[in-house]
Amino acid sequence: MSQYPMTVKGEASLRAELKELKTVKRPEIIAAIADAREHGDLKENAEYHAAREQQGFCEGRIQEIEAKLSNAQVIDVTKMPKSGRVIFGTTVTIENVDTGDVSTYRIVGDDESDIKQNLISVNSPIARAMIGKEIDEPFILKTPSGEVEYEVVKVEYI
Repeated sequence: MSQYPMTVKGEASLRAELKELKTVKRPEIIAAIADAREHGDLKENAEYHAAREQQGFCEGRIQEIEAKLSNAQVIDVTKMPKSGRVIFGTTVTIENVDTGDVSTYRIVGDDESDIKQNLISVNSPIARAMIGKEIDEPFILKTPSGEVEYEVVKVEYI
């Protein structure tokens, strides 16, 4: 089975979610099912069916998180040599060569990506274009509207 790259923060977040699901959500759902059973006929008991559906989602998410954690390759970028090269886990500041617009992104695993927080997946086109580049090195990003040239301004190992 292949391993999936994940930052230390991403692993901690998944472990916290798993703990929440197992220690809080699961007991709540079990209690809701027991409460709904007391209401009588299960065939027409909407509360019971809703609780069972919630239980299915919860158990599915628990299995999904456990599988991801078992196949995770946790990478701590703070312990990597600071070569100035863009790698998984680094925070990269880039500049659009044509417009001068500056953007900062952190390259993370698929589960951690959130563009609103400038966290981009290692498998995204922009991350794939940046990986391996060094400070002041230009790269081309192919977009639907054409090719855009960027330059790596800063690489942080935080």
